[in-house]
Amino acid sequence: MEGPFYHGTRSALEAGVELVPGYGSNFHQGRVSHNVYFTTLVETAAWGAELATALAGSGERGHIYVVEPQGPFEDDPNVTNKRFPGNPTRSYRTRDPLRVVAELEGWEGHAPEVLKDMLDHLAQLREQGLDVIED
Repeated sequence: MEGPFYHGTRSALEAGVELVPGYGSNFHQGRVSHNVYFTTLVETAAWGAELATALAGSGERGHIYVVEPQGPFEDDPNVTNKRFPGNPTRSYRTRDPLRVVAELEGWEGHAPEVLKDMLDHLAQLREQGLDVIED
């Protein structure tokens, strides 16, 4: 798979930093993530940035970074063929570091009502016990 690759997050990072697994999940409080997630689509990274900040209770916009995988990676099984046939979100995960190359400036976020709908949907999945992350 060819890049560029993007990672959306609530964290402010510097170029050269390596993102590694083993930290708290942005999407499940109290859960440690064994993978680092990324995509080749800016829109998918925007969801990552926006959801991470919203779920943290932050009114900030979040950040999207251009990243370079430092090892092998695979399709993200949480969306590939589970929620969407194939991998239309171009979502991947790795247990190896992702090196931050640069911050992507000027990306477009989702409309507030679209973000609210997604957050409501995630809350509904959580209530039903269906927000399982295969890690």
